[in-house]
Amino acid sequence: MFIKSTFSDVKTIMKIIKQAQESLKELGIDQWQDDYPNSQVIENDINNDCSYVLKKDNEIISTIAISFDGEESYENISEGEWITDSNSKYAVIHRVAASNSVRGSGIANKLFKYAENLCKENNIPSVKIDTHEGNIPMQKFLNKNGYKYCGVIYLENGDKRVAFEKVL
Repeated sequence: MFIKSTFSDVKTIMKIIKQAQESLKELGIDQWQDDYPNSQVIENDINNDCSYVLKKDNEIISTIAISFDGEESYENISEGEWITDSNSKYAVIHRVAASNSVRGSGIANKLFKYAENLCKENNIPSVKIDTHEGNIPMQKFLNKNGYKYCGVIYLENGDKRVAFEKVL
């Protein structure tokens, strides 16, 4: 079951985020190694109505943030360009993580399909996402699922990210 997160979910979401942080660390990727995302970020996502969880047997097994409010750091893209016009509506996917108990079982595919269906229901024509340039597993996943590399964006703190977009 794919549903919006509530404040009572924060502890479990953070447990899943910590597992993802450890996995990234083991892969030598410094993404999410600086107290991000933390519980305040997740609570802000809930307040902004963009935090979702996937439950199986009434247990949270994964989390994702899906925003329809644009992304300031996406306004400037270098070494390429977005597929859609800069005035087009789009969704942004952030903070994707799955519990270790289901990792490798296709949960990310389900999460992204739910996100894409949510976009279609809301007449949002494309989805944008960024990831760490060293996060090769995520880049491979995005390419495999129809997301096209568009270029490089820089986060508010100056960190470099590779950007992808999928037109639905």
